[in-house]
Amino acid sequence: MKKLIVQACVFFCIVIVTFGAVQNPFTIQYIDSLKQDSIMVSGENNSLYEEIKFRANEYTYEAIDARIDQVWKAVPGYNGLVVDVEESYVKMKKLGSFDEKRLVFKEVKPNIMLNDLPSSPIYKGNEAKPMVSLLVNVAWGNEFLPEMLKVLNNQDVKTTFFLDGSWVKKNPSLASMIIEEGHEIGNHAYSHPDMKTLTTTRIDEELKKTNDVIKATLDVTPEWFAPPSGSFNQVVVDRANTLGMKTVLWSVDTVDWRKPNSDEMVQRVLSKVHPGAMILMHPTKPTAQGLENLIKGIKEKGLLIGPVGSLLSESRVNQSVSEDKNRRIEFDTKN
Repeated sequence: MKKLIVQACVFFCIVIVTFGAVQNPFTIQYIDSLKQDSIMVSGENNSLYEEIKFRANEYTYEAIDARIDQVWKAVPGYNGLVVDVEESYVKMKKLGSFDEKRLVFKEVKPNIMLNDLPSSPIYKGNEAKPMVSLLVNVAWGNEFLPEMLKVLNNQDVKTTFFLDGSWVKKNPSLASMIIEEGHEIGNHAYSHPDMKTLTTTRIDEELKKTNDVIKATLDVTPEWFAPPSGSFNQVVVDRANTLGMKTVLWSVDTVDWRKPNSDEMVQRVLSKVHPGAMILMHPTKPTAQGLENLIKGIKEKGLLIGPVGSLLSESRVNQSVSEDKNRRIEFDTKN
């Protein structure tokens, strides 16, 4: 009985609303205007809507799948980009004409992403992404860290510091300073061993012990592992992956541990830097002295600098529409 009463009440309300709409000329006018707007947006006679729809292809980027490269191993994918025609029309209709700056975009994910690939080392980001990352491996060089952090802060750059576990235990205040500046923290093993010579048990010990001390000191759990001296094998990569970390190497090396002339080091790195580059460095005197010029040189090449997590994500970087178009033409020409 209750169900019948509720159904009757609902039916009665619908009748009243419908009748009111029919009787009220203002309601009829409002409903008609909504219908007209809908027709204008979707109708083929609207020249602005049709222009947006026609020109949308100029701004379309196909998503790029992650892949296993013969040389570079795991290479992350990169989101595609399409114009949201309806939303772009809404932003332009008052203006009454096409305006590139008012286009609204949607990102499209690749079919294959980095997490879909088998366990493999990563040497660089996707070559279509105009970003690089500075990989700072820290097991020594305390005296140069404050100056490096100051330069990074002044240049508004965030990056990734891979911390040796025993170093964190001995230098909790310096480790805290790094994360307080907004930088990402990675795992650099505990005692700087030659990882490829270790048993599975020792590999796990190096990785877990470092994660534990970083968690206890900084309250973060690393997602990235940088093997000391770049020494690894597939067992190392697999064990890191099991512990929730991907193994990262580098595509450009400062070789700063050899204490080169800082200006020469900067120019050598800038001559090799590329979209997606991961640039290896340490807290050394040449790096501390040359870091500002290196960052400025990278930016002058139109490349952004971000942490490893940002570089290796599928997300697109924020650029103006014209920059995006120019970079697509440049990328398509090279590839």
